Amino acid sequence: MTASTPIHRAPDTPAARQALALAGVFQAASLVDELARTGQVESRAWETLIHATLDTNPESFEAIYGGHPNNLRRGLEVLEAVIGRKQANPVVLRYGFSLLLLMNKLRVNDAMMSELGSRLTRIQGQAEHFEATHENVIASLGEAYQETISTFKTRIVVQGDPSLLQSRMMPERVRAILLAGIRFALLWHQQGGRRWKLVFQRGALRKALDQLG
Repeated sequence: MTASTPIHRAPDTPAARQALALAGVFQAASLVDELARTGQVESRAWETLIHATLDTNPESFEAIYGGHPNNLRRGLEVLEAVIGRKQANPVVLRYGFSLLLLMNKLRVNDAMMSELGSRLTRIQGQAEHFEATHENVIASLGEAYQETISTFKTRIVVQGDPSLLQSRMMPERVRAILLAGIRFALLWHQQGGRRWKLVFQRGALRKALDQLG
């Protein structure tokens, strides 16, 4: 995830970029579900999301997700369910589409976008002092989500083991992942992604997923 990380070039097409950004959204959805049920997440998938959230001015599109599509493998696998190739986990899909809905509310709220940007700038300083996945950083990311996006009337209700969801740092970790999902949802929109395209342009998404392997 450093500047010296070799960049693996994924196909550089609008459809591929949209697929990768959307994979970030559904990777977040999948990790929230896993965390809420088991209390654990796969480290590579988790670190990719947190680094992407903190890197608000990446040097390239590829740098956002650490340079290799496999960093978003979990999300790409969920997309196979979105287009009907695999059995879908309805909870994960609900989280993912809810993140897209919240992103649409956020992107038209200039004040909240500005507030979130200011918070992320401060949190970047924290990450430089500690490390990106240090619990102080995760706590700050969770707080940023709670005090901005969580104030919308539309909210994501996370299902899982109640004892796990109430355990130390669990709410902050869940919110940090949800914030990462919003970050990728905004990226998807910036790359031309729209919800109606998921219905009417599934062929392009299938082709992009085939190219990404």
